[in-house]
Amino acid sequence: MWTSKAIISNLVSCGLMLSLACGVASAQIPNSTEPPNTQFRRIEQPLLIKGAVTGIGLALISLEIWWFLLSKPKISSDRVHSKLTK
Repeated sequence: MWTSKAIISNLVSCGLMLSLACGVASAQIPNSTEPPNTQFRRIEQPLLIKGAVTGIGLALISLEIWWFLLSKPKISSDRVHSKLTK
């Protein structure tokens, strides 16, 4: 069964991989012979909003993991034994 330490370490490692992948993608230098793309503008968001969105996302992911993996009621050995003998 998953322990809380394993779940937290998996979430942290996934977050690090995603942050590294985003950093590599944004570090690409555009070709100077092509005209700049004027269709989209980059809007810099405040750090507080970025942190809040990230925190809420991690909280929702943790809630889903808890709901589907950790909230199941445990069947006691007496119940299992009585079901097997019937």
